[in-house]
Amino acid sequence: MNTAAKLSAYGAALALVVTGAYATGTAVGPLYTATADSGAHGAMSGAAPSGDGDAGHGDTHSGTVAEAADQPAGLASSRGSYTLTPTDPTLAPGTSEGFTFRIIGPDGTPVTAFDVEHDKRMHLIVVRRDTTGFQHVHPEMAADGTWAVPLVLPAAGSYRAFADFTPTGGEGTTLGVDVAAPGAFEPVTHQPTRTAFVDGYEVQLSGDLVAGQASPLTLTVRKDGQPVTDLQPYLAAYGHLVALREGDLAYLHVHPEGTPGDGRTPAGPEIRFVAEVPSGGSYRLFLDFQHSGVVRTAEFTAATSGSAPAADPGAPAEHADGH
Repeated sequence: MNTAAKLSAYGAALALVVTGAYATGTAVGPLYTATADSGAHGAMSGAAPSGDGDAGHGDTHSGTVAEAADQPAGLASSRGSYTLTPTDPTLAPGTSEGFTFRIIGPDGTPVTAFDVEHDKRMHLIVVRRDTTGFQHVHPEMAADGTWAVPLVLPAAGSYRAFADFTPTGGEGTTLGVDVAAPGAFEPVTHQPTRTAFVDGYEVQLSGDLVAGQASPLTLTVRKDGQPVTDLQPYLAAYGHLVALREGDLAYLHVHPEGTPGDGRTPAGPEIRFVAEVPSGGSYRLFLDFQHSGVVRTAEFTAATSGSAPAADPGAPAEHADGH
């Protein structure tokens, strides 16, 4: 091939890369200005950040995005000197593939020491960017710090994977990275709903989300119209609630009040939480609960109502440290 032909081919390839990058960028979500952290584990706070991205192909530079101190959890792949690095951020849709990743620590090597939080050292949440296909799985770690889990992305699209963990000697951290499932897809729009139906169970959401304020929520579980009073512990609780802010997928993982076996927390039908979301808008809520030996997920879509009381301009500002 002569020089002119080579340059023409290169130009065509470059155009395809640029076009693909633009398409990927539009799937990331809107850009916002961040404010201070709230106090929940994996807490969201403020509005979405000025960027998030995906880490690519096992290195610490391909698309990893460092998170500013005040950003909500899960919006960046690096935070507090820890970086989530997948081996390959592309998986074929509709097939079971091994998803592997590492957490790179402050010294540039894979972290191998993690604390057990709710029965597991690593919680991995995977959801498509339109908040369909929610999964909560638990990878296993090899001696070299590589985490692995079989993963099925049910359909094509851009997914977000959240690694929720506590490095030994460190603080609870949630990092996020994009995972691509190639192919055409139609984004799904979710209408507001406070009642979920799954495998013959009906789960009702009560309570209102108020931005910037601790909001009591109650999830009531029924089966065949009857209250379920024998929920089984799952990951040391009767339920786990994940909230994702629509638009940017800022992440919040909320544990319920009380503990199974503490003598005061009933095994249903009600599971009580207190969640604090940072901004007005629409949130997708996912409740994991276990009954008859099976873990099921109930999904809800809820908008915030009202607002937190305005701060006294004469009062000294509190420093939000995320705890």
